[in-house]
Amino acid sequence: MKPEEIAKLVHVGRPDAPYGARRLARCYDIADLARVARRRLPSGAAGYLDGGGEGEWSLRRNRLAFGELELIPRALRDVSEVDTTTTVLGCNLPAPIICSPVGGPRMFHHEGELAVARAVAHAKIAYGVSTLATQPLEAVAEAAGDAPVWFQLYLWGDRSDARALVRRAKRAGYRALLLSIDCAVRSERDRELHRGIALPTPQLDLKTLLDGAIHPDWSWHFLTSPALGFPNLSMSGPSSRDKLEQMFDGTLTWEDLEWIREEWDGPIALKGVLRVDEAREAVARGLDAVIVSNHGGRQLDRVPATLEVLPEIVEAVGDDIEVLFDSGVRRGSDIVTALCLGAKAVLVGRAHLYGLAAAGEAGVRHAIDILERELKMAMALCGARALGDLDRSLLRPAAPPDLDPTHARAVQAAISS
Repeated sequence: MKPEEIAKLVHVGRPDAPYGARRLARCYDIADLARVARRRLPSGAAGYLDGGGEGEWSLRRNRLAFGELELIPRALRDVSEVDTTTTVLGCNLPAPIICSPVGGPRMFHHEGELAVARAVAHAKIAYGVSTLATQPLEAVAEAAGDAPVWFQLYLWGDRSDARALVRRAKRAGYRALLLSIDCAVRSERDRELHRGIALPTPQLDLKTLLDGAIHPDWSWHFLTSPALGFPNLSMSGPSSRDKLEQMFDGTLTWEDLEWIREEWDGPIALKGVLRVDEAREAVARGLDAVIVSNHGGRQLDRVPATLEVLPEIVEAVGDDIEVLFDSGVRRGSDIVTALCLGAKAVLVGRAHLYGLAAAGEAGVRHAIDILERELKMAMALCGARALGDLDRSLLRPAAPPDLDPTHARAVQAAISS
């Protein structure tokens, strides 16, 4: 038998490599991407990606809440065509999926935001870019091409720096501003501390660097790439860490919206809303959207899962403002659930970062493909031909875990993946 014939036999039954990345060949869902990502990252970087605030109660609740609802599908409907297109913050999107802003993504892959931006350029979905981005705002916008990029703003004592940053984002073509309100001060994150991560500056201790020896691909790129930092902040010298820590100084108030409106004439969303009264205040102040979020369980611990408060916020604001959802999304059925409860779209943070850590741009593209495919499948199986067909009639509470051992095992598997 000729060598080429043997090679064909060897490859029989082997899955295709998405976007040429062989390590993604058997990544069929986000949990698979997460497993590959954890294998490729040293413990410190993995701890930053996976960890939550303090004892991580809210982190677990975000996933458990999805397991406490089940879908009741409508049958006998023509779902040969499923339409997932929508408009969010004035941007036409092929699916109600946004890559959420996250600080420090070059800890997971040396290209960081640039790899994510190229992936969203391919998918044409929106991308929120953090104040604590590790690539220049302008370079990220250029890499995203025609895909909409949104700028997420943290405020700190010196408002002049924040003003300058908003102006930069506007000049670079960012289409919406996401104002984070759940980081008045930075949380304690026990897992990060145990893994040797020193944030807000992304410093890795000796243990993490030694751990990098068994993760040579990550280590090579980390050591041969430019030093990890925050190029969009005007800081230099030994005081840079102090300045970053001063960012979370507790001075953000509703009055800041006045000068933000002076600098930004595009859509503004309030990110980190968990209270009905704050959502109503956002409506009264003329904002365009609220993002129901607990920061992925990374800030104050023991706050509700975002899915638990989503229905009451949607009911309180009606159609007066767009309601977006963030925290805990891992599957297309999660997206369907959030949309059934009234969300206009979902933001995904860890889900796309697992792809980034697993295989850079190819991994993010694959993560987006997975979520879009699962979303369309779940909609079709629910009898929903368009996003407008998703409503609360498709949901009901799941059986309590103590009465349904199978449900309990499924929930546990979901939060441990």
